[in-house]
Amino acid sequence: MSTNSPNLSKAQRREAARAQALALKKKQEAADRRARLITMSVLGVVVVALVAVVAVLFINDHNQNAAAKVDDIPLSQVQNVPSTAREDGGIPIATDRSAGGTATAGVPEVGIYFDYMCPICGQFEQTNKAALETFVKDGTANVVMFPVSILDRVSQGTEYSTRAAAAAAWVADRAPATFLDFHEALYANEPQEQTAGHTDQELADLAKQAGVPAEVAAGIASGEARTTFGQWVFSATNSATGNKALTNPKSGGFGTPTITIDGKRWDGDWTNPTALPKAVADATK
Repeated sequence: MSTNSPNLSKAQRREAARAQALALKKKQEAADRRARLITMSVLGVVVVALVAVVAVLFINDHNQNAAAKVDDIPLSQVQNVPSTAREDGGIPIATDRSAGGTATAGVPEVGIYFDYMCPICGQFEQTNKAALETFVKDGTANVVMFPVSILDRVSQGTEYSTRAAAAAAWVADRAPATFLDFHEALYANEPQEQTAGHTDQELADLAKQAGVPAEVAAGIASGEARTTFGQWVFSATNSATGNKALTNPKSGGFGTPTITIDGKRWDGDWTNPTALPKAVADATK
């Protein structure tokens, strides 16, 4: 009933007005309760989603840290070492292109320190590949490869340099006949700096394309290669970066590629494809 009805007394109109106000209040309170329930429900969903995201991030971070766990120990104390690697972290290349083997007596040794994400190392590989292959095939020099990891910082947190070096170590240990082919495939498909680089699965695919047996490549894809030889890569890298004999006199630090002849740093112009063969020939005299 309207409070403005002319048939109501003044008292009746006051009572009707109070009743109408009470009804409006109850209606508003009900609307407020519904709004609160909706808000709480939405917040509940958001909280659950945030918890799920945090859990996933925690698990991923934990797994990554577990895989990346290394100790600050010298190379001599590393337990898991590629069977074809020397005590100084070098992997010699035999005349049949496989990792390991006995050095040829009476010829110089060419050592190459490299990072699989180093673009200048890729240029060195391209310029001097023919010379290195000739050294290996003809036995005119003993070629020793030193994979190191100094550029993890430029792979968007994926630690590509370490993973690639560990994969190379894994192949050198489990399928040494295909090591050099895999090494060359890594540089033929070298990712750019400031990218994530290849995934473990992509590294495994490159390994298979290079002739690495599928069961060996599977260890790269699963991360077992990294888990097994990550410590070796870390300690071998520290050994190289801490070796003052390998310090670049221009920069005052270690960099890649670093080339040695009979253990001594060679600062010749490796961009000239004839320079390294000439230096080896001079060292032979």
